[in-house]
Amino acid sequence: MRLSLASLAKPVLHGYFRSSCSWRVRIAFALKGIEYDQVPVNLIKDGGQQLSEQFKSLNPMQQVPAVEIDGVTLSQSLAVIQYVDETRPGPRLLPTDPKKRAQVRMISDMIASGIQPLQNLHVIQKIGAEKVPWAQYFINRGFQALEPVLKQTAGVYCVGDEISMADVCLVPQVYNAERFKVDMDQYPTIKRVNEGLLELEAFSTTHPSCQPDTPADLRS
Repeated sequence: MRLSLASLAKPVLHGYFRSSCSWRVRIAFALKGIEYDQVPVNLIKDGGQQLSEQFKSLNPMQQVPAVEIDGVTLSQSLAVIQYVDETRPGPRLLPTDPKKRAQVRMISDMIASGIQPLQNLHVIQKIGAEKVPWAQYFINRGFQALEPVLKQTAGVYCVGDEISMADVCLVPQVYNAERFKVDMDQYPTIKRVNEGLLELEAFSTTHPSCQPDTPADLRS
């Protein structure tokens, strides 16, 4: 189903500048040419604004993002991405070919379910002083699996030569890896695809370094 853009209010993205999941949504909106409003939810300030009762009413999981769109609130980044892909025109983020579509979903789930959650702020806070080696271990473990997969599926991008949801997931995860000082030279395919994607406007303009809630000392 494709909705008439003229009749739709702008989506509202409740997110955090450095949140991988929020960045995924920003990238998807940019690729689709979707205008939206942002409401910052600071995951650190005031003990974590995502823990407030007001935000809990939007997302009972008390995580970002929460997206108000077309009269519903969606709270999982992959659900948001797939929804806008099904309802908005623009480049497809899920291929029409069933095998490629399955590969895109597989790679997206490897990142969104198997790698990224283990560096969530809530998890890292529980780890304490060992947070850096913890994050490095699980990112490396995930990338050791992802690298050979991408060697089989990648062209210019993660799956062939068209940008997909897999690429939307990859770039924020590599950003996390670099934050935790993971040696990306171990993963030449991941590194190559990521570098190419960061040259595209949809990825560069949505980068955590240039969001409305980015602290001044972290702005590019």
